[in-house]
Amino acid sequence: MPDARMDARARAAAGNGAARLAAQREAQAKRLRQALGLEPSEEKALAKTVPAPAAKSWVPVLFVSSSMPVPVLRAYAAQLERVQGVLAFRGMPGGLRKVGPMAKLSAEILRLDPGCEGPGCAMRNVQIIVDPIVFRQHGVTRVPALAMIPGDPTQAYCERDDESPRAAYLVFGDSALAGLLAEYARLGGSKEVQDAQARLGSL
Repeated sequence: MPDARMDARARAAAGNGAARLAAQREAQAKRLRQALGLEPSEEKALAKTVPAPAAKSWVPVLFVSSSMPVPVLRAYAAQLERVQGVLAFRGMPGGLRKVGPMAKLSAEILRLDPGCEGPGCAMRNVQIIVDPIVFRQHGVTRVPALAMIPGDPTQAYCERDDESPRAAYLVFGDSALAGLLAEYARLGGSKEVQDAQARLGSL
């Protein structure tokens, strides 16, 4: 006869094993990101913590491409750091199966010192996402382009659908972030850009 207690123990052991495996995978992924210079050490992360945007706030998302010059991407990253913005790519150079080229590009964009190499390099606190869905949602056909997206645009696209929140306007143009925000406000999004403009102007 089946033993309910043995069955419960087996299920608990299987659950614990799965949890340990997931924790080990995450730890390995974190070490890999640190080795590539994409994630600071725990001490630096704690020292550089920035509050997450409020749920009802609008996050500046700048749509970009790996074909843009790295110095231009670095300049945008420096400006987005001041407003807690996000850099969004449609895909990864070399395809979604090759993480290395994207990791290298991300490190080049985020390093404070472009000549620094290795995991000890200081990095900008800017999130970079690869999200084809957010590009399709906003009809982005050319870059750079700015959108003020409500909520959390960094949520994994595989966990969202086409009905997730989107920006009311889209601003195109190879302009500084301040200019893109001003144009967004002119189109009718002054409330959405108010916080970002204040942050950009106060620093």
